[in-house]
Amino acid sequence: MTTFNKREEGFEQKFAHDEELRFKATARRNKLLGLWAAGKLGLSGADAEAYAKAIVMADFEEPGDNDVFRKLRKDLDDKKAAVSDIEIRKAMNELMAAAVAQIEAGK
Repeated sequence: MTTFNKREEGFEQKFAHDEELRFKATARRNKLLGLWAAGKLGLSGADAEAYAKAIVMADFEEPGDNDVFRKLRKDLDDKKAAVSDIEIRKAMNELMAAAVAQIEAGK
């Protein structure tokens, strides 16, 4: 194997690893986000866990975060929970940082 091939293989492995970490972080963020929203919706225990799983599953509808945001916005509006779009986006950003930190810490 040439040096170029080894280097190319290294880049491919790093890309695959980074994509796997991004997927795990997004899934964890969505679970945390679901639990956050469940609190705003008055859910707890098994109901909160089920709602968090529904948020994780909502992310598979389309690429990006808009599908998750729309589900949260609709659910919060349906329950007349006073949460602004800015609060939702802020929670999404903060919980992504928390999810990445948890993964890096091996949790």
